[in-house]
Amino acid sequence: MRWLGLTGPARCWHADLEPHLGHPVASWGGRWQAIGVRLATWNVNSVKARLPRLLEWLDEAKPDIVCLQEIKTTTALFPAAEVEELGYEVAAHGEGRWNGVALLSSVGLDDVSLGFAGEPSYEGEEAEPTLLDEPGLRKPEARAVAATCGGIRVWSLYAPNGRTPESAHYQYKLAWYAALRAVLKDELSQLDQLVAAGDFNVAPTDADVWDPAVFVGSTHVTPPERQALADLRALGLRDVVPKPMKGPHPFTYWDYRAGAFPKDMGMRIDLVYASEAVADRVAGAYVDRDARKGHAPSDHAPVVVDLN
Repeated sequence: MRWLGLTGPARCWHADLEPHLGHPVASWGGRWQAIGVRLATWNVNSVKARLPRLLEWLDEAKPDIVCLQEIKTTTALFPAAEVEELGYEVAAHGEGRWNGVALLSSVGLDDVSLGFAGEPSYEGEEAEPTLLDEPGLRKPEARAVAATCGGIRVWSLYAPNGRTPESAHYQYKLAWYAALRAVLKDELSQLDQLVAAGDFNVAPTDADVWDPAVFVGSTHVTPPERQALADLRALGLRDVVPKPMKGPHPFTYWDYRAGAFPKDMGMRIDLVYASEAVADRVAGAYVDRDARKGHAPSDHAPVVVDLN
C-alpha cells in the first residue's frame, strides 16, 4: 500500500493490484474502484473564455473526476490536448455557442454516453436552426455526458434553464427531467456506484436562494421543478450538500450584475446527487468560492467532493 502526497485528503491505493488504464485501483467483488477520489462539478460558462483559469484550477485542486457544463464549444474544438497534458482523459459533448458538457478523468473513462435515451429536444419557436438535422427533426441539445470513472458511473448534466413558468422552455425542462429520471432509474437498478452532478438549474429549497421573496413567480424554485429533483432523490440518490468557504450558505451561482457575488446574493443550483454507496464514501465537500473571484470568472463556483 502506498500514499500519494496530493493536495487535499491523502489518497490511499493498493499498489499490488492490477492498474486500470494506468491508474491505481482496488477490487471488490470483481469490480475495479479507485480509492480516495476527488470529484468536482463546475459550470465554466465557456471553456474557451475560462481555459487558463480551468487549467490553473485543475493543477491546484487536483480533482480526479471533473464534470463541466456550459462549455459553449463543439466537441471537436474542446481543448482536450491542454487538459490531457495534466493527466486527464476527456469526453466532451458540445454543439457550439450554447450548452455543452464534458467529463475529465484521471481514474479511467469507460462506457461513454453522449446524451441519454429518450432525451427530449426543445421544439419551441425560438429553437436554434443550427441544430436541425432536416426539417421537422431536431437533435437533443448537448446537456448530458456519462462515463464510468474509477468504478463510478458519473453523469455531467446541464439542465435546461426554463426561462419563465409560462414558456415552452419550462415544459421542455420538466420533460428533460422526466426522461433523465427514467435513465437513472434503469442504471441504478444495475449499478450501486453512481453520481449525477452538474448545473441542475433548480434550487432544492428556499434555503438555497439568497432571498426567496425575490424568486416568487420565477423558474428555479417552482414546485414542479423541485418535485423533479425530489423524484431523482426518490430513486435512492442523496444530495451531497457542500460546506461554504465563507458565510452560512453553500451557494454555487451568483449573477454578474449588481454586485451579487460580494453581497452573497446567490443560489445553490450546482448539485451532486450520489447513490447511497457513493454518498457513504463522502469524506467532505465544499464550494470553492475562490474560483469565482478574480478576473473574468465564471458566474458559478466549483463544488468539490472527496470520497474515501
